[in-house]
Amino acid sequence: MPTQPWPRPNDPCCLWRHGRAAVWVLLLALMAGCASRDLAVRDPHPGEEALSIERALILATAKEALGTPYRLGGNTPAGLDCSGLVEMAYRSAGIKVPRTADAQYRALPTVKQAQPGDLLFFGDRRKATHVGIYRGNGQMIHAPGRGRKVVSVPLDVAYWQERFLGAASPAP
Repeated sequence: MPTQPWPRPNDPCCLWRHGRAAVWVLLLALMAGCASRDLAVRDPHPGEEALSIERALILATAKEALGTPYRLGGNTPAGLDCSGLVEMAYRSAGIKVPRTADAQYRALPTVKQAQPGDLLFFGDRRKATHVGIYRGNGQMIHAPGRGRKVVSVPLDVAYWQERFLGAASPAP
């Protein structure tokens, strides 16, 4: 009985086509949207540079974490706090970041306009008490607190506007 020439089980094209991560990277690289004016965020527009592989991995990991329960000190899929979500997402892209929101805020390079995959910091003027990952299209993925789960929220809410400290971009 003749064998079917396509798809071949060990063909790299076939393996890539079925790779879950590759699909996420492709979808994320094609994302573009409008920027929010209040928090100075910028999303790629047609003709602009696409997301780097690192940013695509960061966003894919953060999106996979949606629905994960909050756990103080957590930085694994079993439970996450805000800075643990950041640490886990950046670790997936091979980027090491400090463990706490305030340490991340103080150590990482700041940017005037956040792009998808960048970090957004919130708190009082003395200390960053919360961090999230800018998703694009005026949305942030974050671990909100005890008894809640990782969610994506709009940034045009007064609560976030009043507490916004700045953005950082440790990803290429």
